Amino acid sequence: MDKPKITAKDFFLWAGAMVALYWSVIAFIFLFFNYIDYAFPAVGQYYPSNPYQSGIGYEMASLIVLFPIYVILMWFIRTDATRDPSRKDIWIRRWALILTLFVAGISIAVDLIEVLTTFFNGESFTDAFLLKALLILLVAACAFMHFMADLWGHWDMYPLRKRSVCVGVCILVVGTIVSGFFIIGTPAQARLYNFDQEKVNDLQTIQSQVVSYWQSKAALPNTLADLNDPISGFAVPVDIQTGQAYEYDKVTALSFKLCATFNAVGDSSGVQTYPAAVGGPQDNWAHEAGHDCFLRTIDPQRYPTASPKPVPAQ
Repeated sequence: MDKPKITAKDFFLWAGAMVALYWSVIAFIFLFFNYIDYAFPAVGQYYPSNPYQSGIGYEMASLIVLFPIYVILMWFIRTDATRDPSRKDIWIRRWALILTLFVAGISIAVDLIEVLTTFFNGESFTDAFLLKALLILLVAACAFMHFMADLWGHWDMYPLRKRSVCVGVCILVVGTIVSGFFIIGTPAQARLYNFDQEKVNDLQTIQSQVVSYWQSKAALPNTLADLNDPISGFAVPVDIQTGQAYEYDKVTALSFKLCATFNAVGDSSGVQTYPAAVGGPQDNWAHEAGHDCFLRTIDPQRYPTASPKPVPAQ
């Protein structure tokens, strides 16, 4: 009996389905990795104030677009196989299934090697590491068992089981995406985080200009307008969210305050840490939600002035 010939339709359906599957699985794994990192932050590791900037937004978008494409393409493939059973024996189907089994098996082996290597090296197993290793093991094992069953014709003999598995996977993917909104917040909240990040960046810029002003004139500016310099082209930034000027207050001859209104907490120990520009290593830009101020005191020894005039007393 002649082997069934593959058509262009068969090739592109299976190629598209496999690309969508692999991309979706990778996006799913990395999305969960980001959730784990967010839930179990490593000490000293930087995390952006907007968690979607860590790749979560791209991974969510990949799942939302590509997983339905995989489901639709597989529906066309199953429909063709139902009308013409010879489509189950085409070489590209067997290659796709065997390739997926190979990738899943390699992933399981590499995952176990990584776990054992960590154990033999005497390194401690962190919660994040164990969860990531377990996730890869479960995903690879489930993929291996599913496509092995497909290769053996198990799903053709038990179509209700196949339907239950498909429904379960769809629920898992949707639940993973939706749960992200509860874990890291909604895109609307992310936009507010972006506003807060811009405000901190602006305050850092203003602070840097205040220090430069001090070093050149041996005095703090009386108002923010004193920092405007048409020659260098510097103009004091304003709050991008409200369009209002930031608050500046000259407290003493060496101290000043910068204030802004924030949408959410910026925690230097968790979600967001900002580098200090003035005042030593303990200085940071952690802030509360709402109106918050940052008191800065210039150290004349660290930031000497170019003027020979004596430094004024506080």
